[in-house]
Amino acid sequence: MIIDDQDYDLIIVGTGAGGGTLAHKLAAAGKKILILERGDFMSVAAQNRSDVDAFKRDRYHAPEQWYDSAGEPFSPQMNYAVGGNTKIYNAALLRLRERDFEAVKHQAGISPAWCLKYADFAPYYTEAEALYQVHGHSSNDPTEPSHSSEYPFPAIEHQSQVQDVVTAIEKQGLHPTSIPLSLNHQAADPTGDAEIYGITPALKYPNVTLKTGAKVVCLHTNPSGRAVKGVEAEIGGQSYLFLANIIVLACGAVNSAALLLHSRNDLHPQGLANSSDLVGRNLMKGLMTAIVQISTKQNSGVFPRSIYLNDFYWGDKDFAYPMGHIYNTGGLLTDPIFTEAPPMLSVLAKFMPGFGIKQLATRSIGWWAQTADLPDLDNRVRLIGNKINIDYTPNNTEAHDRLIYRWIEILKGVEKSLDGFQSGVPHPKGEAPLAVMAHQCGTCRFGEDPQTSVLDPNCRAHDLDNLYVVDGSFFPSNASVSPALTIIANALRVGEHLIDYLR
Repeated sequence: MIIDDQDYDLIIVGTGAGGGTLAHKLAAAGKKILILERGDFMSVAAQNRSDVDAFKRDRYHAPEQWYDSAGEPFSPQMNYAVGGNTKIYNAALLRLRERDFEAVKHQAGISPAWCLKYADFAPYYTEAEALYQVHGHSSNDPTEPSHSSEYPFPAIEHQSQVQDVVTAIEKQGLHPTSIPLSLNHQAADPTGDAEIYGITPALKYPNVTLKTGAKVVCLHTNPSGRAVKGVEAEIGGQSYLFLANIIVLACGAVNSAALLLHSRNDLHPQGLANSSDLVGRNLMKGLMTAIVQISTKQNSGVFPRSIYLNDFYWGDKDFAYPMGHIYNTGGLLTDPIFTEAPPMLSVLAKFMPGFGIKQLATRSIGWWAQTADLPDLDNRVRLIGNKINIDYTPNNTEAHDRLIYRWIEILKGVEKSLDGFQSGVPHPKGEAPLAVMAHQCGTCRFGEDPQTSVLDPNCRAHDLDNLYVVDGSFFPSNASVSPALTIIANALRVGEHLIDYLR
């Protein structure tokens, strides 16, 4: 093993929403920072989804296999590159609702309260929206939490066919709202991400070093077991050991948990930070179902998502429990998650014979129905040898099914009132499979009690003095909106704590 001759103040493992944002926050503090990223920079061509065939099965999948609870292998939809999964997300950045931080009664059980509340995150949400240049407005959603200021940029306009649908939905007494999006307005890839707004500005500082192609495989503790002193990484076929005073994991909820479990030693036989036996447990990823609305009018297939609706977020008159969040996919040809379920398009082919996949996609409007799943100790990340195993059984499914049914009824009303749609045509739908890990969270929950949480409220491991986790692992519960903005806001919050600590 090659021991690096540099001593760093801080090592960040991962460059996505958590790690990339934290790097930006800390860069100006003048401390010596090393960032380790297992991937490399993505080419502009790969980022511009309008120019790639998103329906290729290997597109946007990690070059590795994980295993389900039956031991069957699958390739996770993960992106190992500078910017992490923010390079392939659709840049929708929504705040959690104020009640999402409280204990919430769902049809399938209780979603636990967080140790911090919306008010604790609110200033960092505002900072995150400014950093990631979020375009939106907060005036139409009845569930939108309070803002100290409006979004920094106005919402984008809907594609014309989508605007007609928005108007028809409003006539049903609902509240479709422009989805807040991170944008950079570059022609090749207009969405904002953690490379653009996190890593690139951080690297302008001479105290920040980025190493790509660096897969971290183990964390080594000091003799007392109270601190991580060495980070072992594989680079170009060689093993390197990097030393730092503070270690921050931002590998994603699955990989951060797997790394902690893999780093077990005599003083930490269950894995690092795992005296509670909670590392890897309570994995959540949300319930997501794609719904296709068939259109007789052609669209480009490459327009951005622009609309969401939360009228059923907390339930409705017929169901007193939360149901979830609705949003459009944008053009079906550019939605990486939608392309996980191409059998839906084979259903469409029955109604539109002679059309290929791309032609079908341009005669359709796609929608996502998204419902929070609940933490479950048995939904977990496990290691068998060096293999990552994902045990995951969906829960809160009745609420999700009701959301799908309710939304299809809304779409039927839209189709009766608009030209360009055929009434009576089915709405093909498909659930996102296990491989879709876009919203992974919960595997290292934070809290006050070391017996019931892995991290403290500042996201430092209870069991170790210098180990932090700033990806979605810290969530004690899930919400029906994407966790991305909350991960970004939390990285800014933890960054502020680390700046004070390092002074």
